[in-house]
Amino acid sequence: MEGSERLLPKGFPKLKNDTFLRAARGEETEHTPVWCMRQAGRYLPEFRETRAAQDFFDTCRSPKLCCELTLQPLRRFPLDAAIIFSDILVVPQALGMEVVMVPGKGPTFPEPLKEVEDLLKLRQKVDVTAELGYVFQAITLTRHSLEGKVPLIGFSGAPWTLMSYMVEGGGSTTMAKAKSWLYRHPEASHRLLRLLTDVVTDYLVGQVAAGAQALQLFESHAGHLGPEQFQEFALPYIRDIARDVKSKLKAEALSLVPMIVFAKDAHYALRDLAQAGYEVVGLDWTIQPQEARAQVGKGVTLQGNLDPCALYAPKEKIGELVKKMLENFGTQRYIANLGHGLYPDMNPEHVGAFVEAVHAHSRHINKHG
Repeated sequence: MEGSERLLPKGFPKLKNDTFLRAARGEETEHTPVWCMRQAGRYLPEFRETRAAQDFFDTCRSPKLCCELTLQPLRRFPLDAAIIFSDILVVPQALGMEVVMVPGKGPTFPEPLKEVEDLLKLRQKVDVTAELGYVFQAITLTRHSLEGKVPLIGFSGAPWTLMSYMVEGGGSTTMAKAKSWLYRHPEASHRLLRLLTDVVTDYLVGQVAAGAQALQLFESHAGHLGPEQFQEFALPYIRDIARDVKSKLKAEALSLVPMIVFAKDAHYALRDLAQAGYEVVGLDWTIQPQEARAQVGKGVTLQGNLDPCALYAPKEKIGELVKKMLENFGTQRYIANLGHGLYPDMNPEHVGAFVEAVHAHSRHINKHG
């Protein structure tokens, strides 16, 4: 391993642009900060070039490559935050499961969890530094390499979303196998979700120790659950992660970084999510900003929620949509983003138009009202 990959998580360069962190904490900002989920992605030709002929998870295990991929969108666009290049499915790998990325199909588990007895195959105690230290090294290297330009976000999948992949064996339109576990094996489901919660908590704390300045929890499959199942099998673990991460950060004398929860399609749970211990609640594009604000109140920051497909529109139209979004959300206690990740066939110039429109319109609104 190269010496640059063994940099220590200390002596980081001074942060020059803290707009994202200020907005996350509810402080006033001169402009609305903006970043994009999956901003380090296949829509960038340089990303495709860097990743060419490289196995996906081998890439995730290379701190040097993760750093390069994380920095690429920052070289193109004046984004207000970086998010470390990695994948939520490194957590099931840390539990001992095999995950492969199949071209044209996506993540696949050759041996998914089928029976309750399969839980015994999982590591019951996970040393996150031993299993996921490559992510921590990537974060430390990237934090140094950013040279204080913008804050670095770390992340993890939430327990239900991770469980759904582990039982389904990959993506699914219905999550029927995973949901059947919730109905047929509720106790075993809770055992698995508790195990995942403990690992995710340690993983997120480790990311902060490595240099992450904010954390996002992705509950990407929330929309497959109804309100009752979400209340029983998702929300308690989302709450526990926020509480336990913060208490462990305090115990280890680490910075209490802002935490974001993004539960896609969980409109029915916005009030609960706003009270779950996170500074920021992320929104998908299917909810009106005013409705979301009415539900969460003024005590949390909102993040989102432009339809990613809006970036297929002409640049002028993107500007109009951004202006409307900012007027609906307001420019304060707000972080602009898409309602989901960038798609591989998007034009980088349109991503740039989105970022620049957020800055220009929010500055104008802040100045002129």
